[in-house]
Amino acid sequence: MGSYLGIDTSNYTTSLSLLDTDTGEVRMEKRLLPTAPGALGLRQSDAVFAHVQQLGELAQKLFAAGRPALSGVGVSIFPRRAEGSYMPCFLVGKTSAELLASAIGAPLYTFSHQEGHIAAALYSSGHLELMKERFIAFHLSGGTTDALLVEPGEPVFKVTPVARSLDLKAGQAVDRVGLMLGLTFPCGPQLSALAENCSERIKVRPTMKGADCCLSGVENRCRKLLDEGRDPAYIARYCLISIEAALEGMTQALLDQYGKLPLLYAGGVMASSVIRPYFEAKFGGYFAQPAFSSDNAAGIALLAALSAGETV
Repeated sequence: MGSYLGIDTSNYTTSLSLLDTDTGEVRMEKRLLPTAPGALGLRQSDAVFAHVQQLGELAQKLFAAGRPALSGVGVSIFPRRAEGSYMPCFLVGKTSAELLASAIGAPLYTFSHQEGHIAAALYSSGHLELMKERFIAFHLSGGTTDALLVEPGEPVFKVTPVARSLDLKAGQAVDRVGLMLGLTFPCGPQLSALAENCSERIKVRPTMKGADCCLSGVENRCRKLLDEGRDPAYIARYCLISIEAALEGMTQALLDQYGKLPLLYAGGVMASSVIRPYFEAKFGGYFAQPAFSSDNAAGIALLAALSAGETV
């Protein structure tokens, strides 16, 4: 039993997490990367610089409540566990983790950002038992709209992509529509809050190709609605209901293909107060708590502990 540090330097957030396997307590410090007003994300060079600035400050805050002896260090080093999956921003976390682990003589465990999202969702939804089962996980964020078949395997579980968005990703649609409406990047929480001001029933027909979806039309339709003078709350709700419809199409197609497997929904988009209740009611899906939905290092710390043979 011991303490495990998780590090995640994604394209949106600098995040550190400390897991105490004796108590099950998770402490987390994270901070969004700064973006210029009206900007849609960051260049990788700017993201790297921001992580370098923020990582040390967050470490001071995380360890202000105590500095336990670390039994292991976990870090995300690429977006997905797939050939060619690479983003420079993850090098900041990787280098920091290698330095720390070498200095204190602790084991270093490496994972993908996506694996961390899945583990964080399992932990915060109270369904770690799925680690030993087969289930379908959806990861919807700024750069990802993926459906994944997850099974026991290496390093802790095996992840196989089974469906995806063929064009625009869900988080990209949210942010582009949000900026269109004058919101601040990243726009997810603001767009959901705005959409809650619209009670009008909205029906859309998603564009599906088998279990895959297409989301590029969402931005175009929202732009048309804005040009027509529709209320911003209606446009925000239309965007989220469009993503909801596409995700429902993916979910149903995969249940038809793989049978009634447990469903897990992870990633910042799935924290939406518009989308989440629908899937909890219709499919009984499991969701990460809001703090564990957006980019975070909690899942990375958890995976490090499990890789070390700990029971969590």
